[in-house]
Amino acid sequence: MNFQINKSALLHIPTSQYAFAQAKDVLTIRLRAAKGDLDSCTLFWGDRACISSPVFFSEKRMEVCWQNKIFDFYEETLVGVPERVCYYFLIRKGEEWYYYYGDDFHKELPDFTLEDGFVVEGRSEYYQYPYILRSEILEVPEWFEHAIVYNIFPDSFASGKEKIAGQESAVEGEDGKIYRSKCGGTINGIRENLDYIQNLGFNCLYLNPIFRAGEYHKYDIIDYFHVDPCMGSDEDFLNLTKEVHRRGMHIIIDGVFNHCSWEFPFFEDVIEKGEDSLYKDWFYHLQFPVRRPKEGEIPEYACFAYEPKMPKLNTANPEVQEYFANVGRYWIENFQVDGWRLDVANEVDKNFWRRFRKEIKEANSQAVLIGEVWENAEDWLRGDMLDSVMNYDFRKHCRDFFAMDKIGVGRFAGAMTDMLLRYPLPVARAQLNLLDSHDVGRFFSLCGEKEEKWRLAFLYLFMTPGIPSVFYGDEKKICGMKEWEYRQPMPWQSRMEETEAFVQEVIRIRNKYINPRDTLQFVEASADSSLLIFERRGIRRIRIILNAQDNRAEIRGYLEGGQVLLEKGVEGDYLDGYGYKILQISSS
Repeated sequence: MNFQINKSALLHIPTSQYAFAQAKDVLTIRLRAAKGDLDSCTLFWGDRACISSPVFFSEKRMEVCWQNKIFDFYEETLVGVPERVCYYFLIRKGEEWYYYYGDDFHKELPDFTLEDGFVVEGRSEYYQYPYILRSEILEVPEWFEHAIVYNIFPDSFASGKEKIAGQESAVEGEDGKIYRSKCGGTINGIRENLDYIQNLGFNCLYLNPIFRAGEYHKYDIIDYFHVDPCMGSDEDFLNLTKEVHRRGMHIIIDGVFNHCSWEFPFFEDVIEKGEDSLYKDWFYHLQFPVRRPKEGEIPEYACFAYEPKMPKLNTANPEVQEYFANVGRYWIENFQVDGWRLDVANEVDKNFWRRFRKEIKEANSQAVLIGEVWENAEDWLRGDMLDSVMNYDFRKHCRDFFAMDKIGVGRFAGAMTDMLLRYPLPVARAQLNLLDSHDVGRFFSLCGEKEEKWRLAFLYLFMTPGIPSVFYGDEKKICGMKEWEYRQPMPWQSRMEETEAFVQEVIRIRNKYINPRDTLQFVEASADSSLLIFERRGIRRIRIILNAQDNRAEIRGYLEGGQVLLEKGVEGDYLDGYGYKILQISSS
């Protein structure tokens, strides 16, 4: 039996997700250790610039706040800390102990006294948080922390009150270009159905692109300063944003700045003038003369995902950065949009996002910036670029656990823990969690069209930290694994009273009983169990019990009295397969 501390598992990274400021005098410190390895971990911290010598340290025993399959994560949030902090850890296992600082293990501190009484101190050798700078306090707009997002694919949603035309059309603009629609959705159609959206409980709209573009999806943008004529007019959109705000709601629009349409005027200028074009440096890998390829040909210029109709913009070019910073500001100032969802954010030059953020936050400090980054996005979430990203990892884990039974309870809880610990807490709480979007198959289809499975995933989406986002029509059980299927017209004629009532109730419970800053604690997530039990802890303790398998499970010992907020499949101390129960355990 190994009684030695597993040193290789110990990890702390200063000024990262392991040490971050939440306010000017609030600092959160984390330490990773092998699961079940340490008997105790104590944190010592002091003012690294204090005039006394040696530094006076305060101490606090740390607790394991998070676990995954192989690690414990100790965490402590210190309130009232000085602006400059030095700190170290004391770790113990049985008789073995070390001071842990400077990424090494020590039996003494770097302070000692010479024979003549002179104190030699090594305060610089401890771990350091050099200064809690305002720019390092990661904050998202306060309204966004409380957002319940309804994601609309405009062409597919509505052309009137609870109706969608469902027909293809083409409109010739005054510029002579052709703009296409597949289903006939309009801006006014969205406005006329705000009652429906708001009655479900949603308070924020996220619209896929609305700008002038050739194809129905509007990701091949021709004109960034006007609404697509198939959807309506600029005035229609202004009326929509006014009505959204009158209702106390918010609206986010889609920015496609990684690429444009091959009919974008500046790209057409390159085709026409070649190397004499003022915009030749706005695009990548041009071979002159530039021409549009015929069907089946490989384009002689960089484009998005090898799609020749979408040439890739050179976002490292300061002129390109300036142009799109002006686009961003224009829609904030003139139409009062509340933020941008930013397409293919991980392919765009990082200085582009820094420039864009500066412009947007000057126009409206409470505007939110959400990137499309499918993988770990920590590079973009350091406070100088994006506020949030679309959390496709969340969807992946829910798909594998709730829908497809590919992973068990323990692995799912561990994966969700890893995801939450990936970023500092304010950033982790701001992730846009989703089950489906315009780019992936409907979650209801992944569940084999079994509503009981979808309900469990939906409950987890709304009960866990992060901003929940629902793709239009999920409440009407839209299915589809192919692009045309999962972007199908909104089935207004389908009356799904029971499912829609479930959505309403879950949103009501979240809004009333859960604060976005409540902590998450897994209560039961054993590898050999079908029960996933977790709590949100703050002013209240809300316990969520989910049975993720088609078998009856005993929940005796997990009830603790309390007020029942929502349940299905509960009989005494037992929970049926795919059943659920939400309890308020305490109110303080």
